[in-house]
Amino acid sequence: MRTDHTIWVEKYRPDTLDGYIGNEHVIEKVKQYIAENDISNICLCGGPGTGKTTISKIIVNSINCDYLYINASDENGIEVIRTKIKNFASTIGFNDLKIIILDESDHLSAQAMASLRATLEIFSKHTRFIFTCNYIERLIDPIKSRLQVFELTAPHKNIVYKHVVGILLKEGVTYNKEDLVNIINAEYPDIRKIIQTCQLYTNNNELRLDKQSLIASNYILQIIEVLKNLKKYKKNTDAIKEIRQIIADSKVKRFETLIRYLYDNIDDYCSEDKMLGVILLVADAQYQAAFTVDAEINIISMFVKLIDVLKSNVA
Repeated sequence: MRTDHTIWVEKYRPDTLDGYIGNEHVIEKVKQYIAENDISNICLCGGPGTGKTTISKIIVNSINCDYLYINASDENGIEVIRTKIKNFASTIGFNDLKIIILDESDHLSAQAMASLRATLEIFSKHTRFIFTCNYIERLIDPIKSRLQVFELTAPHKNIVYKHVVGILLKEGVTYNKEDLVNIINAEYPDIRKIIQTCQLYTNNNELRLDKQSLIASNYILQIIEVLKNLKKYKKNTDAIKEIRQIIADSKVKRFETLIRYLYDNIDDYCSEDKMLGVILLVADAQYQAAFTVDAEINIISMFVKLIDVLKSNVA
């Protein structure tokens, strides 16, 4: 535990594998890398808050290496490859091995990826790369073919609950179980956001949830509120307009988490007689998401059909 941090997410970010929860299949491979003091070029992919950056930092802290960290959401152009990365890879270091972490690598430009393809091979004798990304399909195939890909997922909610309770106890925070469950349900599978939200609603060593504020800060919960209160909208188009505005304000461009939430929490907004129809619509939206060019159009199309089902007399 880092006592120099007051931000819980950083204070309780594990430095070693002992403090990491979940993704056992990845952890076993990481243990092998640490034992061999070497790694392959790898890609850690998965949703926000599933531990990609944490594992990357554990690797470079556990292996004798020089390392360079680049956040590709900020530095994503070809100049980063030509200057920072190539300069680091080509100069003499303090250790035999160099590791470059390209965090959020799915933000790299097409030119940067094309240039990086050759860089992976030219410096392969002494330099390794760790890519992290939310959407691996955004990486070009020549890059993906040069990486060992590991998909990270969030641990089960029960494990996350125990982990967060441990943090609250260490911080001397009292809490209501129902409030903590509501936070986890609202922000899961983003463990980072769960911890941040718990700290946000902690005051004078007490976790007290303001449910309305939680809804206002989470676009998915706002959409669920619309679906739960469809009777107040005279026309279906009124509900669709509100959902479109919520999505526009959120600036979210990918909707896998939303689709999964609609399935996992179907009882919150859907009566039993409509459930089968809603599940089919959600499943179709998930399938179409893999092929669609514009993810927002696809998700709004799903809501048009979903609202029609929810307001119909027969599912």
